[in-house]
Amino acid sequence: MDSLLLVVPPGTAGSVAPDTVVAGLPLLRRIVLAGQRAGFARVLVQSDPSSLDRLLGGTAAVALSGTARPLTASRCRIVILAANVVPQPRWLRALRESEIEAERLYADAGAAAVIDTDEPAAVLAAAASCRGVGHLVETLRARFDWTDLKADDAGRFPLATASDTGGAETWLLRSLIKQREGFMSRHFERKISLAITRRLAVTRITPDVMTLVSLAIGLAGAPFFLSSSPAYQLTGALLFLLHSILDGCDGELARLKFMESPHGAILDFWGDNVVHVAVFACMSVGLSFAQEAPWPLALGALTVAATLAAAARESSHIMQDTAVGVDAGWMARLAEAFSSRDFIYLIVAMSAFGKAHWFLIFASVGTPIFFLLLLSIGARRRA
Repeated sequence: MDSLLLVVPPGTAGSVAPDTVVAGLPLLRRIVLAGQRAGFARVLVQSDPSSLDRLLGGTAAVALSGTARPLTASRCRIVILAANVVPQPRWLRALRESEIEAERLYADAGAAAVIDTDEPAAVLAAAASCRGVGHLVETLRARFDWTDLKADDAGRFPLATASDTGGAETWLLRSLIKQREGFMSRHFERKISLAITRRLAVTRITPDVMTLVSLAIGLAGAPFFLSSSPAYQLTGALLFLLHSILDGCDGELARLKFMESPHGAILDFWGDNVVHVAVFACMSVGLSFAQEAPWPLALGALTVAATLAAAARESSHIMQDTAVGVDAGWMARLAEAFSSRDFIYLIVAMSAFGKAHWFLIFASVGTPIFFLLLLSIGARRRA
């Protein structure tokens, strides 16, 4: 069944302008991009064609007119959304995929409606002549049986005035927190990275640029672990921590502005692992100097090899963000714990006493275990 997102003005006095910027994107463009990300085959917008070109260039949106037609003459799922509502793609996807009764209108209080109909052209014609979403819903209620739409309000943020954009941006930023987060990452790093991302969103800085900045900072911190001096080690550890914080900004910025890409995810993933390899390698050389013995080099080689092997094994899942469920086995839960980057705070603490090198011993045990866990989990999934 075809699906169509129909964006209609709210039709109320003092409505938010479609070019109001919300987290770096004009409101109307954000709505259209969310609809595309949610999988709608077509997005129609009731708007002046000139403003459509200005705000929606490069998108698949089409201006609604009296002659607009659906993709086919068969049944079509039409989701109607007020142009002052900031939606999450997952919320729109839920409306697109929900099971509803055909030829029945599901509508809420003037912000959204859903209908499966064999007469999509009639709905579009009504939309083209209506003054706003409330007027459209009332018109469709006179034509179809209707019931209240039970939608998750957590997936959308209506804007009453332009002053509500700050609240909408905060809401959008909170939604960027991944399911797979360590304790310190969620409660410390994310607060900083989200604040940075909020300021980056209104600039032309791209996610790839942030990835490269983060990579450069992480690599700059690695050589400090060649020294046994607490001052040098702490400097390296703090640069490593800054790398970890900024490493969150690239993904946040990409998701916030619908700029995700496979190459960006690969660059982010391998950039992070290259920094880890550089830090572990410098720790092994520094510990070898301090102990005047070769055995730390063997530990470093083991840690680097296990880190790269685990990264190669995990790289096929880098575009996914799935948390371990309550029914997950102990190996999956242990692998989830090993993947956390909260270990950086232990390195910071050890560096303050000039003992960062000794973290290599923990890493030389933990990284091979993590790799073996990934192999075992993969084997069980294939079985």
